[in-house]
Amino acid sequence: MTDTESSTESGGEPYYLPLDGEDRRFRATFSTTGPWFADAQHAGPPSALLARAIERWPSPDPDVPLRLARLTTEVLGPIPAGEVEVSTQVLRPGRRIELLQAELVAGGRTVLQARGWRYVRADTSEVTVGAAPDLPGPEAATPYEQRPDRWLPGFVDTIDWRMLAGGLGEPGPGTAWCRQRVPLVAGERPTPLQRLVVAADSANGIGSALDVRDWLFLNTELSLHVHRPPTGEWIGVDATTVIGPAGAGTVSAVLHDEAGHTGRVAQALTVARR
Repeated sequence: MTDTESSTESGGEPYYLPLDGEDRRFRATFSTTGPWFADAQHAGPPSALLARAIERWPSPDPDVPLRLARLTTEVLGPIPAGEVEVSTQVLRPGRRIELLQAELVAGGRTVLQARGWRYVRADTSEVTVGAAPDLPGPEAATPYEQRPDRWLPGFVDTIDWRMLAGGLGEPGPGTAWCRQRVPLVAGERPTPLQRLVVAADSANGIGSALDVRDWLFLNTELSLHVHRPPTGEWIGVDATTVIGPAGAGTVSAVLHDEAGHTGRVAQALTVARR
């Protein structure tokens, strides 16, 4: 399969359909809609769309390639399905280290903002240290095919979920393998980094501490650190949630691909009774 071919394996639509030839305007399809609200996107696909914009931004020196090491997204309001526009700019230029910002606009309002640090690629393979233990592979996990009670269709149905521990919508820590079954953008095969971002924003659901029938626990941001570029289609998410006494919580997860530990993610939660 080439990089421009579709990787769709089920009947779902791609998350985004291009609306122009400038890689700026897209239509967010039903596949992006999250489990909480029928007209709002799950934050995973739009975060990955902004990661794509940063990933595609040319390095200042073609002979000195840069890679994304950290991505932080801020959810500035509900992200509606429908037409959206992406813009990108350099905040801190540099040949070896740079900071980029990408924004998603819907209805004339910025709804999602991402900042990404890119570092120069270097060979540090002889000094690697500190990686988390490998997870059992996707073949050892249990397919999870039933949408949790009161979770709405859309995004949840575009992911191949396989559980090693816990389950979607089941309170408590959870460990899952995730494989995106539709393209991020129509006509393209998602990059491993884009897949990583989509899966990382699902940590809240995989490691949820509360019953979704009684509580809302929405993340307002995502902070992703990548120490090794991910590979392949499967992303492992080992997630845990902490709920505090004053309406806030934190999700943290160790991220894997089939080669091992690739990064970590944290999400801040706003928590309220339904």
